Amino acid sequence: MAMPLPASDEASPVERPDFEVATAQETFELFSAQAPRGWRVELIEGEIYVVPPADGEHEEIVSELSGQVRDHDRGLGRYTGIGLSLPGTSDPVRVIPDLAIAPKGSFGDAQDWHAPDAVLLVAEVTSASTASRDRGLKIRAYARAGIPVHLLIDREADEAVVCSEPHGDDYTHKSLHKLGAEVPLPAPLGFTLDTAAF
Repeated sequence: MAMPLPASDEASPVERPDFEVATAQETFELFSAQAPRGWRVELIEGEIYVVPPADGEHEEIVSELSGQVRDHDRGLGRYTGIGLSLPGTSDPVRVIPDLAIAPKGSFGDAQDWHAPDAVLLVAEVTSASTASRDRGLKIRAYARAGIPVHLLIDREADEAVVCSEPHGDDYTHKSLHKLGAEVPLPAPLGFTLDTAAF
């Protein structure tokens, strides 16, 4: 029968926040540290969201987007799983977009969370568990951060939404396209995305 090892006199208990008084930020950091590989933990407007790994169709779309950006400009980095720290209405927002486009080398440090200054485009591909956040909370967060272009691939609505010209909590220009169509991406990308492969 296995017996627990006796505790060393030098052992100190793990410091854990008191959940009755822990802030959303402290709880978020604890959840982030404990999340299984492949899961994403995000903090948006004081709410913590734990997102399971995406399905294969989702990842195929992200891969196709990434490939088309690479074919357009090899000087751009295509980042999946990069953490962005964005301004919030009260506390910082911590998000992990499905795809972030920025000049290569923009995230060459060892930090977990990065300022959005270098990001030219963020893309989100909806899933059943994330669609409402992708269509609302995240668009507001990306606009507030001044990210020039937000691309939403809405699988449930079968459309691509291109948001540009951020101002305040929203984008002043939005264009809707049925998936399968050619979708023009505005500056600073300035090329046409072929969504037929989606």
